Amino acid sequence: MQALYKQLAFELKRFNAIENSIETLFIGGGTPSTVDPQLYAPLFTLLKPYLQKDAEITTEANPNSATKEWLKGMKSLGVNRVSFGVQSFQTEKLKALNRAHNPEQAKDAIKHAKSLRFEHISLDLIYNYQGDSELLLLNDIQTAFSLPIDHISAYELTIENGTNFSKTPEVRQENENLAFFVTSEIEKRGFTAYEISNFGTYQSKHNKGYWEIKDYIGAGAGAVGFLKDRRFYPPTDIDIYIQNPLSFNEEILTQEELLTEKIFLGLRSTIGIQKSLLTQKMQKNANILCDEKKLRSDTTHYYNDNFFLSDEIALYILG
Repeated sequence: MQALYKQLAFELKRFNAIENSIETLFIGGGTPSTVDPQLYAPLFTLLKPYLQKDAEITTEANPNSATKEWLKGMKSLGVNRVSFGVQSFQTEKLKALNRAHNPEQAKDAIKHAKSLRFEHISLDLIYNYQGDSELLLLNDIQTAFSLPIDHISAYELTIENGTNFSKTPEVRQENENLAFFVTSEIEKRGFTAYEISNFGTYQSKHNKGYWEIKDYIGAGAGAVGFLKDRRFYPPTDIDIYIQNPLSFNEEILTQEELLTEKIFLGLRSTIGIQKSLLTQKMQKNANILCDEKKLRSDTTHYYNDNFFLSDEIALYILG
């Protein structure tokens, strides 16, 4: 936490942060709930002058460690949104995913957050794990909607290199119909998709900031930061990070790379693509897609209503 404080103080200067300039704050990685709220207090004191009055301040939390006392402590610091890493309400699936909580703990944690009057509550679900079926996922979705939430993130299981699951890649199912099923069932219950994996009656400002390619400070081991056309990569190894939280690898993005990112991210969310950013050839390709009803447009932007086709549409526009 001391290393984090040191890096944050440095980043605020690097980003030329001014009073009331930070729109959102996200405490992420799933395990913030294992850290005592008192240890966050110096970071909040440091950030307070820079945070806008109505800043969205989110913490992720694991249901097993997000006790009512912990949630209360985070609320007193100014956190107004909690995102719970639920993944599933099925006991066997949670065990298979190596989650430390059970379905009852997940439900209780969400109810505690509501009783403490957090403004916004979200949960994550995972699908296309081995054995997932429409019936099982419907049960997860119905249980989620019985709880006081205003946002769901529904992620397809991906296998990362170096994780335990990379030794058993067969646990990931290839069933794209489940993606359509999950989206349809969530939207049927009144949550709007505003990105390929995110739904809600409330749309997270922090999530949207990434898709709009706004500048963001990344503080912590492996937390990537972005400023104008540069990405900063602190060490991912926690011990190396603690020894020197100000050592970074830096990547400079070309205008072409930035445009490509804007196209891909704009198409996988409701943000869309600003027409003026595209070359004539790209606009011509996009107009063909509008004629084919694969895209829609207004005077300034192109929009994609089928997020599952976003990559193919992006590649067609890029020609």
